[in-house]
Amino acid sequence: MLPSDLFRQALLAIKSQPLRAGLIILAMSIGVASVSILVALGESARLYIVHEFESLGTHLVIVLPGRNETTGGQPPIFGETPRDMTLGDAEALAVSPHIAAIAPLMIGSAPVSVHGLERETNIFGSTQALLRVRHLSMAQGSFLPKMDSDQALSVCVIGQTIRKELFANQQAVGQWLRVNDRRFRVIGVLASEGESIGVDFDEMVIIPVASAQALFDTESLFRILAETKSEQAMHKAVDEVRAIIKARHEGEDDVTIITQDSVVNTFDKILTALTLTVASIAAISLAVAGVLVMNVMLVSVTQRTAEIGLLKALGATRGQLHALFLTEAALLSLAGATVGALLGQLALAGLQVIYPAFPFELPPWALLAALGIALLNGLTFGFLPARKAAKLNPIAALGKR
Repeated sequence: MLPSDLFRQALLAIKSQPLRAGLIILAMSIGVASVSILVALGESARLYIVHEFESLGTHLVIVLPGRNETTGGQPPIFGETPRDMTLGDAEALAVSPHIAAIAPLMIGSAPVSVHGLERETNIFGSTQALLRVRHLSMAQGSFLPKMDSDQALSVCVIGQTIRKELFANQQAVGQWLRVNDRRFRVIGVLASEGESIGVDFDEMVIIPVASAQALFDTESLFRILAETKSEQAMHKAVDEVRAIIKARHEGEDDVTIITQDSVVNTFDKILTALTLTVASIAAISLAVAGVLVMNVMLVSVTQRTAEIGLLKALGATRGQLHALFLTEAALLSLAGATVGALLGQLALAGLQVIYPAFPFELPPWALLAALGIALLNGLTFGFLPARKAAKLNPIAALGKR
């Protein structure tokens, strides 16, 4: 029997039992579609979260007050602040040759009002460098002016939601906005930024950091954001930031330093492991499909005993009978895998229409892996029926109808 004969004989066997073939293809397609959809969901979640952290800035170093430590077997103590971070600390970090920009940050909540309209919102206190460090963009007007960080000016920049809610169809730039008991002139409106890692800049009012200190009656900074000059400089900057803060805080290492790439890498590893775990669980359905392939083909061997006996009587070897049944299993598995891949793509396209903001994406390796595993699964579970067929006695097999 030539390879073409094996292929033709396998196709004839599949066509002779359409219901049996349809069940195998359905089971295999469900398995492949499940793996494809779940891998795509996990991979899309990974890409979405990584993108969110990357959108925070470029080569970002975040300095938080308080050490991150575990002591005495207790849960981690996060945020202990033996000494507050101040504008002086931020200015001291700016002299580092590895740092391109420093943005001190204060955050508080206060009521904002215009002509009797009022809403509670978040107030950011920072400097002109925040525009660069956080990659913000302006829709109207300008951002905070370049000035000394300890200079308090009565100016502010507002987000799109604040503009729509408080100024409606009016021109916001140039108007006065009351924040708590102080007035600030609106000099700019941010372009719509949406929410990023829990921070919604559309709901934000940004004022000079010194003005925020006076507004909230505190000198303590919430964070210091630093943009380093390159990825290589980021790791050098971490050591230098720690040394500068330690020298200013009387030898106390009382800050936590987080780098953007360490956060991205951590989430990347966690979500990649989660994606592989979910894919492994979904692959159980492929194993179930493989069992179905084996059971249905065992029934097929029983039904085709006389045919197998005739083939052996005509000189077919065990190897050729093995190849015949394995070819049939491979064709059924590939057909099921192809149908499953198409169903998976259709399901992802439907989800993309329902949730357009979420990037549903199936990596090529996942699709190829699903097809390969489906084929391997069919061959593995098709081996036992093929072995049974090859071992049949030709005389005894010819005697059965």
